[in-house]
Amino acid sequence: MGIRQGGQSSETDFNVIDKYPFASDTNASDVGDLSQKRRNGAGQSSTENGYNSGGADIDGVGPAGVDTIDKFPFATDTNATDAGNLSQIRRSITGQSSTTNGYSSGGFGPTSPSLDTIDKFPFATDSGATDVGDLTRTVNNPAGQSSTTHGYTSGGNSPTGNVGNNFIDKFPFATDTGAADVGNLAEPVNETVGQSSTTHGYISGGEYEPAPSPQIDFIQKFPFAVDANATDIANLTSARRSSAGQSATTHGYVTGGHTPSILNNIEKFSFESDADATDVGDMTVSRQQPMSGNQV
Repeated sequence: MGIRQGGQSSETDFNVIDKYPFASDTNASDVGDLSQKRRNGAGQSSTENGYNSGGADIDGVGPAGVDTIDKFPFATDTNATDAGNLSQIRRSITGQSSTTNGYSSGGFGPTSPSLDTIDKFPFATDSGATDVGDLTRTVNNPAGQSSTTHGYTSGGNSPTGNVGNNFIDKFPFATDTGAADVGNLAEPVNETVGQSSTTHGYISGGEYEPAPSPQIDFIQKFPFAVDANATDIANLTSARRSSAGQSATTHGYVTGGHTPSILNNIEKFSFESDADATDVGDMTVSRQQPMSGNQV
């Protein structure tokens, strides 16, 4: 089951939680709401619950962002509840998940053009996050991936010169420590999205920097077993940025985005073969900027 929450259409932010099945190619259904409208948040997943952390609401609290950690159950279709707070207000962040904790890395702060913070919060209790380490550089709008032992933060936007990054940072789940730079993307991208198989991390779409920042359709892949660069392995059905990503055991998914028109489609690509994505359904609302993604 794939889940997407929040996002933006034009100048309207959403609190929608959409759900779609991995077992069949079909449209999503609206199954609940976040505690507040938001875009540019991060998604995390435990075995029982989905989380949305941080973000911003242009209709409400403004572009500075929020520090809320929302939680909603996978077993029932219901609204999210406020389960805690990040260590600071942040938007344009990405998320990672271990078996016991959720992580939020990078992003914007109210007074900072970009952050290197790695926050961690427990799945077992509703509690606030703590700052447990730093990325190798400040970055906003990166992609996030998770292996069984490490979190990854890749690509994104540099606060200096508005230039897309090509770095792949890795940090351990077992200890609270900073990240190490372990490789490079095949292409430097901003506003990209991540997926994870059991063996590889993936980066889908995004845009080049600096302006005019054309959207791209690349699907890039890097191994978890060794620290190595990513390779360009396939393409989405169309170039896009500001999407959301979800991961099944056999496929990666990309939902919504900006082409520059705002999209509502759900795309799927195989982890078993390096092949192009296919369009397999639609979300309930066209959204970008990016929505957060979860999976169970």
